[in-house]
Amino acid sequence: MTCPQASSPAPVPSASPVSPVSPAHTVRWTATAERPSRVTVAVYAPDPVLYVGVVQQLRQRPEIELAADPDADAAQVSLVTVDTVDDETTALLNRLRRNSRTRTGLVVGTFESGDALQRAIDAGVAAVLRRAEADQDRLLRLVLAIANGEGVLPGDLLAKLLSHVGSLQRSTLDPRAASLSTLTSREAEMLRLVSEGLDTAEIARKTAYSERTVKNVLHEIITRLQLRNRAHAVGYALRNGLI
Repeated sequence: MTCPQASSPAPVPSASPVSPVSPAHTVRWTATAERPSRVTVAVYAPDPVLYVGVVQQLRQRPEIELAADPDADAAQVSLVTVDTVDDETTALLNRLRRNSRTRTGLVVGTFESGDALQRAIDAGVAAVLRRAEADQDRLLRLVLAIANGEGVLPGDLLAKLLSHVGSLQRSTLDPRAASLSTLTSREAEMLRLVSEGLDTAEIARKTAYSERTVKNVLHEIITRLQLRNRAHAVGYALRNGLI
């Protein structure tokens, strides 16, 4: 068995211009005749601490073989470990979804909204585990379930997903019907800043998001609510008590 590399993960090849989430350096077991077939796993994490934590848990299990960097795309399971599902994580998940040889699991700190959860599912995530619950046994069960073609979603997250889907269906029937769930917390915050007269660059500095993310979020609000522009979006949100 080799030891994990001390260097930080190499950049993920991706069409996305910004993708800090990196493929794992690998720990590979030496195969023996006595061992049964193992599940090959590629670990992805934006933070070396998150990466090392997951690798240290999995490398102790004889059921797991951690894929080397050149073999990451051939792994049976891709395990993405993040704090939240942001734009960069979504880009990585979408890239992995296009790889028919791997199924993806997500170890996540928190979902900011039902929309973030749905985006993860839409991007091909087959199983979800909260980081706070990601001990060695749960990680192993997650990986084996993914390799067996199963889906894993905690009950409260399933309820959150169903509630979000239901609200989207109601919005489809009546697109202009407003409720407090129409905007995510991030969307509401950005609209509030627009209402205060801040431009894209100022909103980006205030929220610590990129200018591209700010533009994308505001465009999504305007498109989803069938509005004309930012000013119309702010007026609509104010009239309906959303900000």
